[in-house]
Amino acid sequence: MADGSIERAVQIERVNRVGWVVLNRPGQINAINPALRTEATQALELLDRDPEVGVIVIRGAGERGFCAGADIKSQSDATSLPALREGMTPGWIEVLDRVRKPVIAAIHGFCLGGGIEIAMACDIRIAAPSAVFGLPETGLGLIPGGGGTQRLPRIVGLGRALDLLLTGDRIDAAEAHRIGLVSRLSASPESLVEEVQAIAERIASKPAAASAYVKEAARDGLELDLRAGLKLEKDLFVLLMSTEDRKEAAAAFKEKRPPAFTGR
Repeated sequence: MADGSIERAVQIERVNRVGWVVLNRPGQINAINPALRTEATQALELLDRDPEVGVIVIRGAGERGFCAGADIKSQSDATSLPALREGMTPGWIEVLDRVRKPVIAAIHGFCLGGGIEIAMACDIRIAAPSAVFGLPETGLGLIPGGGGTQRLPRIVGLGRALDLLLTGDRIDAAEAHRIGLVSRLSASPESLVEEVQAIAERIASKPAAASAYVKEAARDGLELDLRAGLKLEKDLFVLLMSTEDRKEAAAAFKEKRPPAFTGR
């Protein structure tokens, strides 16, 4: 989101139907301040509306890390609870729950506190082998306030989540992969962006409605009992049967040619 000579806290890059949301405060390891919260929300909403973008990726600028969490320097002591509440941007990470397109977190270096909370709100997490993860909030007299206590148990299980939440211990990328916090590791830190771009392009090449509906079924199904989840799945399956892209996929298979999807 370049704007003349003004350095933005978040930048947007578009590469082959992949929209990159770049957290752009490298000197602070992309720590979260009010500008980053506002601009990240705007960038995600903009890319979700863009018909030329099939997949969104979030990454951090600079060599030091994805995101070090909240910028302590941008916070001030509140004189009252209402003042504290008024000074916060409530639920800004939840914008990711409203994004219909697949969202990937490309994680390198430090991914701490609010950084993990951003990554956990994404659909897929891919990390460089050198990435480091941690939730230090209890050591600061706080708890995670951006979804960490709710998303982490859903991703890695309650026992492992409480271990990380209560101790504040940092774990490396290999351990994060072992417990399921991230789904893939790149071959090297240097190849992370290239590998994520390739995966994102593969997803973006598929029919957009199918990707949106499979994401909806899986995410919303977590909050339903099995019977309701299966009904949601069937309803979305039926809706896709009438799309032009579904018909094109069937025709291309019969004719042994690559499909030409139109997004309809």
